[in-house]
Amino acid sequence: MPEHLLITDFLHAASDPETIESQRLDKPNYWTADPSSLLTACTPGRFDLGTGEDIYASILPAIEAAEYEIILVTCFWARSRTLDRLIDSLRKLSASAIARKRKVDVRICFSSSSLWQKLFHTTSLDGSIVPASRWPCQLGLPAKIELPGLDLEIKSIFVLPFSVMHPKFIVVDREVAFLPSCNVSWEDWFEGCIELRGSIVAQFVRFWQAFWADDQSNGYILPRDLSQRVGDSYGSPHDIDQTQALFLPSPHHRHPRFSFSWQAAVTPPPTPLNVFLLTALSNAERSIFMQTPNLTAQTVIAALLAAVERGVDVRIVTSEKLMRLEQMVTAGTTTARCVQQLIARYKSVDRQHGDDHDLEAGPLLRTGQLSLSYYTPRSAADAESNEPVQSHLKLTVIDNEVVVLGSGNMDRASWYNSQELGVAFFSCDFATRVTEDLRVAMKGREKLMFVSQR
Repeated sequence: MPEHLLITDFLHAASDPETIESQRLDKPNYWTADPSSLLTACTPGRFDLGTGEDIYASILPAIEAAEYEIILVTCFWARSRTLDRLIDSLRKLSASAIARKRKVDVRICFSSSSLWQKLFHTTSLDGSIVPASRWPCQLGLPAKIELPGLDLEIKSIFVLPFSVMHPKFIVVDREVAFLPSCNVSWEDWFEGCIELRGSIVAQFVRFWQAFWADDQSNGYILPRDLSQRVGDSYGSPHDIDQTQALFLPSPHHRHPRFSFSWQAAVTPPPTPLNVFLLTALSNAERSIFMQTPNLTAQTVIAALLAAVERGVDVRIVTSEKLMRLEQMVTAGTTTARCVQQLIARYKSVDRQHGDDHDLEAGPLLRTGQLSLSYYTPRSAADAESNEPVQSHLKLTVIDNEVVVLGSGNMDRASWYNSQELGVAFFSCDFATRVTEDLRVAMKGREKLMFVSQR
C-alpha cells in the first residue's frame, strides 16, 4: 500500500541529525539508527470504551488463555476491583499451567504505587525487583506459593522528581497486544483500549526488552516453540486487512525544563511521539479531534491555534478538574486556565481574520471552527455506580484518516518528563470506526463550553 504523506514527513523529521543527537542519552533510543524501523502494520481488533475495570474485564480472558508468556506494563498500581479481577485471572492461569505441566512466564512492570514508594525509589533505570516476600503487603498480590504455575517477576522504575513511566500495554504469547489508557487502579474514569495483532506486536516486545528487560530480560530465554510462533507472527500478517501504523515511543526526561510565564515555551524533547504529533497537527488540512485528560502543553495549544488559523476545524474534549494539583506542580497552570486562554486567543485570531478581507470577495482566509467541551458523567457517581466520573482517554484524529492512541496526554508532564508510548494508525475506515464508537459512548457525557460560529 502507498505510504501516507505523514509517514514520509515524520521519517524526514525523525532522521534530522539534531533530532538524533538529542536522543543520544535517552533510554531506550534503539530507533535512532533507523527511524523507519518504527514503521509497522497491524490488524486492529476490538476497540473497547468504559471504566478501567471494564477495560480489564475485556482483556482478562486473553490473559487467562495464555500458554507461554504475559507482559503487563502499567504506570500506577493500586488495590482495586481491577486488581481483584486480575488476581483471579492469575490464579486461573496458574491452575491451567499446572494442568499443562508448563509454567507461564509473567512479567509485571509498573512505575508508581504510592507516594512513599516514589520518594524512596532508586533513581537508577535498572529499577527495582519487588521481592516475592513483599508481593502481598506492597502490591496486594497473592503469595508466591499461591501461584505455583507462574514464573512471576515484578519490576518498578521511577525517577524523581516527575519521571513516571506512563505507558500501559499487555502482550499475550507475543501474538496479541492490548493498548489501554487505564492503569491497574481504582479510578472510575472513561478509558479506551485497542486490541492489536500482526507485526506491531514485535514493536511492543522490543520496547519492553530495551527498557524493562534491559535487552536481557534477566536471563529469560524464550521457549523454542514460542520462538517459532513469534517468528511466524512477526513476519506474516494474521489477516489481509492490514493497517499501516507507526510505533511511537517517548523516553522520559528527568529535567522538567520549566520556563517563566513571560518566556517563550521551551521546545519539547523531539521524541518520536512528540515529533509525530507536532507533524500531524501542523499538516492537518480539514479537521483535528482530540480527547485528552488534560490540556496544559503550550506547544500543543500553539499548534492548535496555528491549525484554526489555516482554516482547520478543531474539536477538543477534556476534563475540567482532573489531577489539578499535579497540573500545578508539573505545568504551573491548569487545564481550565489553558482552555480559557485558548478561547481568548482564538477570538483574537478570528477578529484579525475578519479584519483582513477583500470588500468584494470577503475574508481572505476562513478561520477554522473551534469547539471545546468538558467531560461530564451521565449521572451522579456513587459507590454503587459504574459511571466514569472523568475522562482519561488519550485520542487524536487528524482529517478523519489518522488516529493516535496510547498513554500520552496533551499536558506538560507527558510532553516533557514522563515516558510515554503511542501508536499512529493510517486508515480512514479505522478512524471512522473509532470516532463512531466514541460518539455513541460519549452521548450525554459532554458539557459544551465554547463553539465558534462558522
